[in-house]
Amino acid sequence: MMHRRQFLQSTTLGLLVPSISNASTAIPESSPIIPISLEERKQRIEKAQSLLLKNKMRALILDAGTTMEYFTGVKWYPSERSLLAIIPDQGELSFICPAFEEDRFSEINLMSKRVQTWEEHENPFTMTIQLLKDQGIRSGKIAVEERTRFFIFDGLRKAGPAFQWVSGDPISIPCRIIKSKAEIALMQKANDITVEAIKVGIASLKEGMTPADVSAKIAQYHRSQGAQHDFALVNMGVATSFPHGSNKAQILKEGDVVLLDVGCVVGGYSSDITRTIVFGKANDKQRRIWDLEKKSQAAGFAAAKLGRPCEEVDRASRKVLEDAGFGPGYRLPGLPHRTGHGIGMNGHEWGNMVKGNKDPLQVGMCFSIEPTIAIPGEFGIRLEDCVYMTADGPRWFSQPSPSIEQAFQ
Repeated sequence: MMHRRQFLQSTTLGLLVPSISNASTAIPESSPIIPISLEERKQRIEKAQSLLLKNKMRALILDAGTTMEYFTGVKWYPSERSLLAIIPDQGELSFICPAFEEDRFSEINLMSKRVQTWEEHENPFTMTIQLLKDQGIRSGKIAVEERTRFFIFDGLRKAGPAFQWVSGDPISIPCRIIKSKAEIALMQKANDITVEAIKVGIASLKEGMTPADVSAKIAQYHRSQGAQHDFALVNMGVATSFPHGSNKAQILKEGDVVLLDVGCVVGGYSSDITRTIVFGKANDKQRRIWDLEKKSQAAGFAAAKLGRPCEEVDRASRKVLEDAGFGPGYRLPGLPHRTGHGIGMNGHEWGNMVKGNKDPLQVGMCFSIEPTIAIPGEFGIRLEDCVYMTADGPRWFSQPSPSIEQAFQ
């Protein structure tokens, strides 16, 4: 259900405060939180194996982290005691696990019974190489996922000099960049919750508040809805001209631009939404720049066509700003960064909407459209919503802001 935006009269300050009626009500009706199924994870591994064969690689090795969780469902803190997963080009998934963690690991490992444990005095990398050999892999290319820590990569190549150690990007990126219906449903839930969280943040605004005051209320709402709070970057006044905020103290006063960049995680999947409003009444320049930002975001969305390069989204959004006298390129005042980033399990993933990215847009890709306008020494405006590509083109996870007075429809 959409909420009608109102102006509430502050009883203590006499200011017109932007707010949302019923902002603390439950999130809009949407699909329930359904975790990624075991069957889908098996399908992911099958896809990885087909890509391994296509790229003439014998196995993909995963360090504890997002990609391990993506393929196996195992979420594990990446300590100095290595927990590794091996996806061979054929056959069963294997794990290398610290021996004293085996019982805890068994509680969350639903994917494979092939678990090789190592004691504190043993070398887990030597064991990894032996496990590869036990599976008939004695030479060839072994792919290592990109976020694998260097000490693990270095230990593996020293223990297995007969192998050629290569980047796992040709395997992990094609798998993770295309989202399934189940992944998109979780991202939609995260976005639904974040929409309401931002409404709560806006409704709480009062003169004298700090960004931390507002962030705390947003975080509380995220958690109240069963989401993992990720971030709530709130900036006020001149600080909004810094894309990621300023370290200087900020105290809210009438006429300030307020930027709220917020995200949470549901079932392992992220949201990322930004709204920019004015506390009180917007002046002519604030309104003009806000309207230009909206036009730029809409141009990026219109350019997101299947088969077209990702950079087209950036080009279309940026052209609107340059035609209005901003930039050119990354020059300020104007848009100092890419127009969008990929999103999924991580808030920022592959699939950036940036000059030079010739990769074609495909069904299942998810990304933000957020062409900031930064005016140093004055203020900045950013409107950010994420989209997912369908057979019929892009669809918004969250509907764009209608006006500077109305953060949400």
